[in-house]
Amino acid sequence: MPEFTEYKPGTFCCIDLATTDTEGAKKFYGELFGWELTDQPVGPDMVYTGITQGDKAVGALYALSEEMREMNIPPMWMSYISVENADETAAKAKELGGTMNSDPFDVMDFGRMTVIQDPTGAYFSIWQPKKHHGAEIANEPVSLVWNELMTNDVDKAGAFYTKLFGYAADTQKMGDVNYTSFMNGDRPAAGMMAITPEMGEGIPPHWGIYLAVDDCDATLAKAESLGGRVIAPANEIPEVGRFAVIADPQGAVFGIIKLLKPPA
Repeated sequence: MPEFTEYKPGTFCCIDLATTDTEGAKKFYGELFGWELTDQPVGPDMVYTGITQGDKAVGALYALSEEMREMNIPPMWMSYISVENADETAAKAKELGGTMNSDPFDVMDFGRMTVIQDPTGAYFSIWQPKKHHGAEIANEPVSLVWNELMTNDVDKAGAFYTKLFGYAADTQKMGDVNYTSFMNGDRPAAGMMAITPEMGEGIPPHWGIYLAVDDCDATLAKAESLGGRVIAPANEIPEVGRFAVIADPQGAVFGIIKLLKPPA
């Protein structure tokens, strides 16, 4: 199991889950993926639950605060992008039309971050590492393998992310869909596609996560048995793998994928 000890700036480096029911979420994901979940108090009124596979960090989860609930923020997985300087990146994002939830702030001595909403409405976080660089494993079963932006305006979103992180946008036809890979140097950092009417009504622009699995269909069936809901049934992506999209019992959405070959 390869271990990540650093992330190139512009790389998606970590994920965490904001939920309305931490105990329910811990039970669901622990049973589904075999994750170990350890509560870590981070203040007088907050607990941050670390997610590990073996002894390697995968991500974390925490309870939505009352303030977040009053803002109608739903249970959701958040994607973090590694940066050299959170303050400079946040300022550049603002110049490019992004919106900050707050100025960048220190998370104890682990790192510095803020949440940004891109010009099309999708949220993501930036992470300037200090003692904590991000997930210790990725691209392995039951860990993060891909991040994907779904948006109503691929041109506006593409311009924002390429200018903010220096990505090159590689757009190719995948069936009837135009799919853009954001290239961070010679490696793909993430993907982007347009929200279409066929996907259903009310889907907001968002960054989705995909977790690698050994068996997509078996994992999907297990998720349903644990109270998860199928958003997109198992399907093939030619020459890539088999995927599905699930909502956990609290409503947070995530994808699973069995890749035909490991990421390049």
